[in-house]
Amino acid sequence: MNAAISKSGQTEYTRELVRFLHTITPQDLPAEVLDRARYFLLDYLAVALRGSLEESARCVQRMIQRVGATGCATVIGTPIRTIPGLAALANGTASHGIEQDDTHSGGSIHLGTTMYSAALALAELIPETEQPDFLAAVVAGYEAAARIAMAVQPKEHYALGFHPTQTCGVFGAAVTASKLLGLTDDQMLRAAGIAGSMAAGSMEFLAEGAWTKRIHPGLAAQNGIYAALLAAEDFAAPLNILEGRDGFLHGYSRNPAPERLTDKLGDSYEILRTAVKPHACCRYMQGPIDAILELMREHPTDPEQIDRIEIAMLEAGWGIVCEPQQKKYHPESIVDAQFSMPFGAAVAVLCGAAGLDQFTLDEIRSPQVQRMMRKVTLVKDQRLEAAFPREWRAHVGISTVNGQRYEKFIRFPKGDPENPLTWDEMIAKFRSLASCVLASGRLDQIIEQIMTGKPASLVALCC
Repeated sequence: MNAAISKSGQTEYTRELVRFLHTITPQDLPAEVLDRARYFLLDYLAVALRGSLEESARCVQRMIQRVGATGCATVIGTPIRTIPGLAALANGTASHGIEQDDTHSGGSIHLGTTMYSAALALAELIPETEQPDFLAAVVAGYEAAARIAMAVQPKEHYALGFHPTQTCGVFGAAVTASKLLGLTDDQMLRAAGIAGSMAAGSMEFLAEGAWTKRIHPGLAAQNGIYAALLAAEDFAAPLNILEGRDGFLHGYSRNPAPERLTDKLGDSYEILRTAVKPHACCRYMQGPIDAILELMREHPTDPEQIDRIEIAMLEAGWGIVCEPQQKKYHPESIVDAQFSMPFGAAVAVLCGAAGLDQFTLDEIRSPQVQRMMRKVTLVKDQRLEAAFPREWRAHVGISTVNGQRYEKFIRFPKGDPENPLTWDEMIAKFRSLASCVLASGRLDQIIEQIMTGKPASLVALCC
């Protein structure tokens, strides 16, 4: 689908994208798209329920209780009921707090944590929402945020210090909310224009291991809801917010690719190009950790006999999980560890896993882990870049003190669409994470409700 051209000769990418997203109905969507939407909903609830126990999430929960904003929307994992915007804020924060939420490869953006947080909060406001309409609204939000993230180009966006999950996610949340609220296409266009003034999200959290990244999808979901509600009241907004002279693409990227907003629009859906994370850390660490785990299974080696672990990393993730070296080789907090490739490699070797049980302060302080981190060497390899971001490749070599060397090349980390978790594996992930909050019988109800029920009654089970 080619974008429309205005009378002034400007390509109207925003209008064309919104026009398409507005027309999406459940009947338009292939069965595999609706299946993936349910699949990612289960993944979202897994991480949101477990994430609700994190202190970062509890800070938001206490803030909501302090302001006394009561309403109909559920704060997942708690008995708190509040207004939809605050519920979306709380649930977006919870679902991003353990670093196991879904990621769109092309845009390097976490989508479900924002879209489902917005959609579930509104589904309780509009309890007659049918599941197919709910899922179609989420799919449209995924599509919007993913395409906008690809258009600013992840490496360019990160280079300016922005986190696409919030900056691009707010547009997706505005689209999802607009569809659930039944807005016209002109109102959805205004909602996108309003969202453009809400696009924030700094990567500075990396410098101090701060919690602010965890709140980014919550803020995106909250602001997307407010953008749609303002648009419903015909609040005036810029209509070329993405491609305009002072619009999002020009302000948030040194080298934007606006054609990605509409290229092959409708041929497929970006939710099908979204991955889940088995390991509790940054997406850029997933492939190397997979490689290490496979090497250790194929070539059982006493960790004390390992001399060197060489990891070739994608350039887009270099400044996120590899530098500055002092920080990455000496993490001080759990957030530091979640974004430290040396730490992820060390626990993968020593523990045979890189889940929540490994990303702890005890492991960070472990002398054995610290010694293993010192054996990790990080390198760049242009061979990994050829297919990025379509493929998030990784290459790992493990050398032993007796001269043995084992190597593993990964094209698609576990959880990628080309190497997915099966439904059974996803259900196992859900049970593993959510069982910390809910009883087994309640988990069975949630799984059944996702396959057959309404979203408003579903979220009521999650407390």
